[in-house]
Amino acid sequence: MKGMSLLSLRRIRPAAASSQPDGGEPCPALPDFETAYQENLKFIWRAARRLGIDPGDTDDVVQEVFVVAHRRLPEFEGRAQVKTWLLKILVRVVRQYFRTQLRKPGHRPSPSLDDLDGLRDSQTRGPAEAAERKDAVRILDCLLDRLDCEKREVFVLAEVEQLSAVEIAEVLGANLNTIYSRLRAARQEFQQALARFHTHELGGTP
Repeated sequence: MKGMSLLSLRRIRPAAASSQPDGGEPCPALPDFETAYQENLKFIWRAARRLGIDPGDTDDVVQEVFVVAHRRLPEFEGRAQVKTWLLKILVRVVRQYFRTQLRKPGHRPSPSLDDLDGLRDSQTRGPAEAAERKDAVRILDCLLDRLDCEKREVFVLAEVEQLSAVEIAEVLGANLNTIYSRLRAARQEFQQALARFHTHELGGTP
């Protein structure tokens, strides 16, 4: 997707859908692509980063999400929120990204906190507040990196993005029992990693 910028996606318009299917029942109204893009870009960008996408690859991954969303917009049935629908696409793109990365030599670069700051909601922060938040983001990324992909997915969606278990099951295409089981294990591993961080990196106790 190197040939198309994120901003250029705003000019894409999906083909108009028929107002009625063959049976004569009204079709659910399709969401406006530009509105969906504008309202969800920052959210999808941050979710991609929290799911472990490298800073240098995040724009391409997010761009792919919205290209897929544009192509599949006529299939949107309105059974889920646009945000949830976009997250489902993001998860698939992220999984493909990691499958591709496994075939590449070398290590992933360290996260760029400045890049993440650039897509945060614009707020005025003092130097101390900005530094404190960057440090918190660094610690969070470090701890998330210690979870495997399945646990990281459910943990990020539940604890960072605040989705319900039902919404997570919809996004990941898994049953509720599986989601609950993964989330319990992810929370336990995260707490253990946090305790080790306090002990070994901060020199104290949690």
